[in-house]
Amino acid sequence: MARINTNVGALIANTNLKRSQAALGQSLERLSSGLKINSGADDPAGLIASESLRSEMQGISQAIDNSTRATNVITTAEGALNEVSNLLVSIKGLVVQSANAGGLSSDEIAANQLQIDSAIASITRISNTTSFAGLKLLDGSLGYITSGVPTSALHDLNIQSANLGTAPTMPVVVNVVTSAQTGSLVYAASAVTHSVTLKISGNEGVQTLSFVSGTRSSAIAFAVNKVADSTGVTAVLTSATNLSSGVTFKTVGYGSKQYVSVEVLGDASYFQTQTLSGAIQNRTTGRDAIASINGAQAIGDGLNLSLNTPSLSLSLTLDQAFGLGTRSFTITGGGANFQLGPQVQSNQQVSLAIGSVAAAQLGLAQYGYLSDITTGGSASVVTGNAANASKILEAAIAQVSDLRGRLGAFEKNTLQT
Repeated sequence: MARINTNVGALIANTNLKRSQAALGQSLERLSSGLKINSGADDPAGLIASESLRSEMQGISQAIDNSTRATNVITTAEGALNEVSNLLVSIKGLVVQSANAGGLSSDEIAANQLQIDSAIASITRISNTTSFAGLKLLDGSLGYITSGVPTSALHDLNIQSANLGTAPTMPVVVNVVTSAQTGSLVYAASAVTHSVTLKISGNEGVQTLSFVSGTRSSAIAFAVNKVADSTGVTAVLTSATNLSSGVTFKTVGYGSKQYVSVEVLGDASYFQTQTLSGAIQNRTTGRDAIASINGAQAIGDGLNLSLNTPSLSLSLTLDQAFGLGTRSFTITGGGANFQLGPQVQSNQQVSLAIGSVAAAQLGLAQYGYLSDITTGGSASVVTGNAANASKILEAAIAQVSDLRGRLGAFEKNTLQT
């Protein structure tokens, strides 16, 4: 009789050996890869969760690297701007020295102009050549691109940041509901009837002027304008076609920070001034423009408007003839965009502008630009226009300082956090 012989013990041992080898292979695989889950068979549910976590970890790690690189970019730009600031300060000293025409020869002033030209050329060179890994930083390529800006109504537009999100463009609408005004006081007489001494005060200082009885308003206006640069107050005939209309004292600048004061030293009844509304006063201030930008309330400072919201931050200057109404333009792109989060979304990205600091860009339309201080320019010191050159430099120094401050705040409050 035939029998089938079986070795149950051997079969059990062989099964256990295979299990041990599989466990050993899994352990070695985990040791060599450093991962608990190496295939879907190890833990199907765990694999789904772990791959999501790995993706998030990789995104966060890269975001940290992006932040470090962005810090290096900002630091490089700030270092170049520090050199520009030093050059501007040195030019300021040369301009002030050149204004001392009574103590300098024409050759010395010409030598100062030569040094100013060299410093301004260096500023433009720094603007054009500052780069990080081939990325130009200060030549304007990291500024925002705009279209349709009404330059006759809006001056010195400076867009600091704009979050376009998924939209290709951003429309910007400026709506002025209250116009900016100068401070004004009116003396409604064609001439003074008694001898008076007036103390004219403004934002730039105080001057005392004396007038004898019978002095006409036109002569008063002429005397006030002669010292306007030291008082910040100008004077015009209230009506240019009517010499008997009196004289209006006005602040040079616009806004609530600008004031004009006409005080009589002695009997004030001989010379009384009034506001445009007819109230008897000897001191008044200007008025700031009130406006909204894209529906958000803008901060007004005379003719200057600024807006600082998460989606848009900018500053601009209204033209003196703007009045009331709306003007619009479009931001079509540009800016320096930094990815600071693990997801490529607009709320995990930060954008800001790093504008050009070339000589033709530093300054204000009201006074001129840094390039106007060079030889042949309208504000060169060899032409004796050191006063205007000084105003241009003050504006340029303020612009560079503002840019450095914004970059520093971005590095400290955004990148380092």
